[in-house]
Amino acid sequence: MATMSKAVILQPQFFPWVGVFEQIKLADVYLHLDDVQIPQGRSFISRVQIKSLGGVEWLTLPIQRGEKTICDVKIDYSQNWRSRHLHLLKRAYGGAPYWDDLQAIVLPIYESDPIYLSELNSRAIQAISGYFRLSTKFMSSSDFPTATKSSEKLVELLSKLQANIYITGHGAKNYLDHELFERHGIRVEYMLYEKKPYPQLNGPFTPFVSILDLIANCGREGAKWLVSGTTYWKDFQNG
Repeated sequence: MATMSKAVILQPQFFPWVGVFEQIKLADVYLHLDDVQIPQGRSFISRVQIKSLGGVEWLTLPIQRGEKTICDVKIDYSQNWRSRHLHLLKRAYGGAPYWDDLQAIVLPIYESDPIYLSELNSRAIQAISGYFRLSTKFMSSSDFPTATKSSEKLVELLSKLQANIYITGHGAKNYLDHELFERHGIRVEYMLYEKKPYPQLNGPFTPFVSILDLIANCGREGAKWLVSGTTYWKDFQNG
């Protein structure tokens, strides 16, 4: 029987929500999809929600416009975004039990002065995965040049990674060519997000905020809330 190897391929997001780290936990390899076109308009590659006293707020990373490919997009240092972010985070989580842990993750990433958006995002994702002691291997799609797009590109990347199980989020339901994956011996599995409540400050629980919220409130024990599993694509579509 062939060895099962699970992969996740995602655009590098900015301090993303818990669900992304549930995917990482399930994967043998996580590929930062950084050689594709940057999404039009606002997206989670440059902003994320945090939960503060006044409710949900956006933490936004300013970027220089003009580049089309994610790995070429530069951070805009003409704006004092680091001080603003740290002020917002302090206001939201300064009284949380693990505020020091949050700072220990964020400060080195900000102080490293990354030039590129994907550099900051991938570094943050990997630092947080290390904090939670996740053993996933990280790579970037820009290290595996392809001439294909969409499902064909994903299949080609998965073949290069020697992965035969592709774990994806719900947004892929409407565009993946599932039969193409099947023909190449790759099983597509969709996340079943449990959105399990954890101790959270500032009102009713919401799952759709940055992983920094989980870190601030639960510390390394937050790994216990990374519990979501997957289901086969046909069962997902019929569910």
